[in-house]
Amino acid sequence: MNPLEIEIAISALHSTGDYVVLRRLNLETDPRFTRRTSPNAKIALCLDTETTGLNPSADKVIELGIVAFEYNPDTGEIIRITDRYSGFEDPGMPLSKEITEITGITDEMVANQEFADEQVNILASKASLVIAHNAGFDRRFVEKRFPAFIKLPWACSVSQINWDAERIKSRSLEFVLLKCGGHCINAHRALEDAEGVLGLLLGTLPVSNAPVFKTLLDKAFESTSRIIAVGSPFETKDILKERGYRWSDGSRGGVKAWWTVVSEEDEQKELKFLAKEIYPGGNTKHVVIKRIDAVSRFSVREE
Repeated sequence: MNPLEIEIAISALHSTGDYVVLRRLNLETDPRFTRRTSPNAKIALCLDTETTGLNPSADKVIELGIVAFEYNPDTGEIIRITDRYSGFEDPGMPLSKEITEITGITDEMVANQEFADEQVNILASKASLVIAHNAGFDRRFVEKRFPAFIKLPWACSVSQINWDAERIKSRSLEFVLLKCGGHCINAHRALEDAEGVLGLLLGTLPVSNAPVFKTLLDKAFESTSRIIAVGSPFETKDILKERGYRWSDGSRGGVKAWWTVVSEEDEQKELKFLAKEIYPGGNTKHVVIKRIDAVSRFSVREE
């Protein structure tokens, strides 16, 4: 079928009201790139990893995918793709059956492979922002392998967009990409997932109709405060959990405590809540406050 015949067939299916046709993401022909030059244009990276496991202290990156794109920092317009990188690296150990089943990556594919350090470091040197779908995972692995990423600002398309307000319950890349742009990808391969993140950024949020990338960009560089309720009484755990606090077991080098993240403006409000509802006598002297910016967010330094 030629392109016109395909479009006619799709329109016919849609007109019945019984079918939804998914389009595979194709950034090479995507009309949503503005291609409008900007004198203050910057470069951002969409990045994804595949790893041998979930623990950045013990596990290793086996596949890295990066898509570099140019954008207007004032308007959030995405101009064009400027570069790509895709590579494997041998972890020096056999891959587990589970990892191969999830990713499709085999021992033969990574055998004797090494990442192109120079190319990756050049990409990092040009970037003003790194974006990942679950940056709290990818960042810890990437900056351990490539220290050039330590001093870069990072953003997360999972946690820095209010998906609940957009009535989207699943945070998987495949699902939000479908909801915000009607496209699909083959997930769990690094470059395809990195391209999927860029495809998501090109989309529009379904309820607010706001551009996804502009929404993320507005949040990416905000400073926040991590409130750690050290020594909170055990019997208050349900109150803290209901308010949105999460438990840290100290496995990443921090303390065992309930914690949450608020804007700097809401810092005093949160301390007043802890004084009134959590700590006997209102004594919050053990509460730890860590201020977090885009350079430390999602890294081990945030703990």
